[in-house]
Amino acid sequence: MKTKLILLTTAIVSSTVSFSQTLQEAITKSENERYQAAAADFRSLISKEASKGDNYFYYGENFFKKGDLDSANMYYQKGVELNATYPLNYVGLGKVLWYKGKSADAKTQFFKAATLGANKNTEVMRKTAEAYINSENKNLDEAITILNAAIKIEPKNADNYLLMGDALLEKNPTEGGPAIKQYDKFTELNPKSPKGILRAGKLYQRGRNYQLALDLYKKAETIDPTYAPAYREKAELYHMAGQKANAVESYKKYLELNNSDEARERYSAFIFNNKQYAEAISEIEKLQSGGNSSLYLDRYLGYSYAELGNKTDTMAYKKGLNAINKFFEKSSKVPNFKYVATDYKYKGMLLSKTGQDSVGVAELEKAIILDSKMTNDLLREIAKVHMKSKKYDKAISTFEKIMAGDPKNLTAQDWYEFGRAYYYNGGAKQREKKDMEATESFVKADTCFSKLSQVSPTYSIAYFWRGKANVQQDLKDEKGLAKPHYEKAISLVKPEEKASVKSNIIEAYLYLGSHYAFSKEKDLAKAKEYFNLVKELDPANKAANDFFKSPAGK
Repeated sequence: MKTKLILLTTAIVSSTVSFSQTLQEAITKSENERYQAAAADFRSLISKEASKGDNYFYYGENFFKKGDLDSANMYYQKGVELNATYPLNYVGLGKVLWYKGKSADAKTQFFKAATLGANKNTEVMRKTAEAYINSENKNLDEAITILNAAIKIEPKNADNYLLMGDALLEKNPTEGGPAIKQYDKFTELNPKSPKGILRAGKLYQRGRNYQLALDLYKKAETIDPTYAPAYREKAELYHMAGQKANAVESYKKYLELNNSDEARERYSAFIFNNKQYAEAISEIEKLQSGGNSSLYLDRYLGYSYAELGNKTDTMAYKKGLNAINKFFEKSSKVPNFKYVATDYKYKGMLLSKTGQDSVGVAELEKAIILDSKMTNDLLREIAKVHMKSKKYDKAISTFEKIMAGDPKNLTAQDWYEFGRAYYYNGGAKQREKKDMEATESFVKADTCFSKLSQVSPTYSIAYFWRGKANVQQDLKDEKGLAKPHYEKAISLVKPEEKASVKSNIIEAYLYLGSHYAFSKEKDLAKAKEYFNLVKELDPANKAANDFFKSPAGK
């Protein structure tokens, strides 16, 4: 009888060990961002032990890590219903409430969990602290207090120190030393886990010590070659360093370890950010043809087509607009969906590119409201739309907003576009017979191109455009205003640039030829010289041929 009891006890212990190993394997897959594989394991565990609370909590965590709070909440709630005394599912419910901004309700759930754990359950403490650290609505002092209590109860539990490092870094982002000490303590207590080393690498990357960060990512891979996040972080680091090939190679290694739809979605976003727009489109359309209807795929498909442009695909902008419209249609059905400024930016760009300028500008303005840091870049996009639709006065007012009273706010490209806006506005005023307003615009255009020449003194285009603006201020060539600018422009053109600025060179030669043929500074030899230069570049040029047929040319 005693022997049978021992065998039965052994069988129970063996079964428990085997089960908990399986649960840990599922948790590890989730931490390794293998969410689909982890989900299959959790479903299998639930089918075996339908009333076991931890199965539901960690399955909920699998959804939570992906950002699917509603599905996570469903499993936390199911865990509470089936096992009301298991505390972690109350933490889960609290986390969802906390992330949704319902702080008071969240704290009620955290209190229930702490009470059920007799204020000694360190996993309850860690998961509660995690919510305070990682949400937008942070409570770092409370997190640190909770983690200190957990360390007092379980000083050898490495996870306490990992989270403490996170909390300290969030509390003082410019001082990484205290966080590094905590991450090192984690690694000391759990040397087989790469998580502490990866965290330290991310910290050094944030501090722009890229080489040390890369060394730590490689070390993390050595400790656990199956730890997918290390390859993803390394890919991001290579991307920041402009090493596209290495970035893609590292991300492909990540995909070998985690070839799920979610991982491929992230890869699509990554290669878009790597400016590989055609590759991103191919990857996304492959996923969609396989039945993946994620709205995030539509988001990045729209972004990618907007960046690709119509040069390689004449229907790119229409395809992009179709994709971004699908994204907004799907996301509108998701409660409290959080849009980002780039959603409106690319929708605005695509509307404009497909001829819907006014609504395009309205979308770009929404993006500015959402992210003020992007204001000047978005204003530049708005200026492009106004230039395209020939609303030059609106383009001018847009550049004035960018300048905001300080010329240093404008780049060389801004001065170029600003000058063109004034120049074409002057032309519009001429056609309206508003000569004084036209002259004023041409003077301001010249001022902009003068600023451009100061910023880029060897840029020939600045002087070509100064020549154009001055021609319009001196239509009868009585003062020769354009002459010094065209001469300067020609002197700055490098041999390798001649093809790209050929039309500008011809225009300058024609002006100079006419100037010497017909102005007060008459010099027919020089006039012939310039008209001959025009004929060398453009033998059929009518103005040059007409000159040589004229008495002056003969």
